[in-house]
Amino acid sequence: MFKKRPDAKTIIAILLAITLAGSIVYSAMCLAMAPEAGADESVRVRSDYILMLSQCCLGLLVMFVPSVLQRRWTWPIPDFMHILYFIFLYCAIYLGEVRNFYYLVPNWDTWLHTFSGGMLGALGFVVVDQLNEVRGVPVKLGPKFIGIFALCFAMTVGALWEIYEFTFDGLLGLNMQKFRLENGVELVGRAALRDTMKDLIVDLVGALLVVGTGYIGARRKDKARREAERSR
Repeated sequence: MFKKRPDAKTIIAILLAITLAGSIVYSAMCLAMAPEAGADESVRVRSDYILMLSQCCLGLLVMFVPSVLQRRWTWPIPDFMHILYFIFLYCAIYLGEVRNFYYLVPNWDTWLHTFSGGMLGALGFVVVDQLNEVRGVPVKLGPKFIGIFALCFAMTVGALWEIYEFTFDGLLGLNMQKFRLENGVELVGRAALRDTMKDLIVDLVGALLVVGTGYIGARRKDKARREAERSR
């Protein structure tokens, strides 16, 4: 008998794990040799590699979260959600931190936050849809509730991410929230808040785009279900 060929989700997961593991080794080696301060802004220093190492380690851990949750609660998460999640981690950690796309590609961080907001909004719809399919539950959640839940879910995760960035900026002396310029000068007032607020706003934009589309689809599905029940 032929062995079952791995699906796209498995192949992408393996490639991501190998990439992140290799990046951990690379960033650890560079950290050991990096200077405390660079002669110019193009030179990466120890704090840059600390951020890179921490992000790669975190990425290698959180890439398994959907699979763990799926086994824990026996809720099937669609393969496309896994694939979107893996693509996001690759773009955010490997391309963003390791390959320095955050500085090389204009608005890379903005596009990633928009993408993640939409992805989390879609995940919110998946969660509620699974609840609606549970047998023995007398309550069926309507399209409006599903849309509100999905939007709140996406924004909550986005806010938790900003808390994570704020916390580790303070603990490790990092600059994930971009409150400090590359030359070390700290921003003040609205300028210091600009990156965080921009991230939350584009999270909202991405979530609204997906939630709005999902709401229309859920409303049509709910209407079709009601008509089918009346015709019985």
